Amino acid sequence: MSKKESKPTFNMVYEMNNIDYKFNEGLLIEEFKEYINSTYGQHYAKDKFQATEFIIDGGHGMGFCIGNVLKYAQRYGKKGSYDDARKDLMKVLHYALIALYVHDQRDE
Repeated sequence: MSKKESKPTFNMVYEMNNIDYKFNEGLLIEEFKEYINSTYGQHYAKDKFQATEFIIDGGHGMGFCIGNVLKYAQRYGKKGSYDDARKDLMKVLHYALIALYVHDQRDE
């Protein structure tokens, strides 16, 4: 989405929740979910297993995820367009979410 396009505010979309989000969290969470869903249709996710699964199964999941969080956070705004920078933030969030999954698996 370009900088010029405007999205409806969270309160317009989610007014029945009666939560006065200040930072459009609800709408951004929905967009993040759509982003994650789109990654499952990409070439590296079409086989039965993703490379990330093998990395996690090999015991290197947390380092891999944190490394990617750092990589995309460091790259933010330095490569490509405004939209590319926004995609880097989505990647940061996605790898952080996978890191949370890896963290939680350690307790099982």
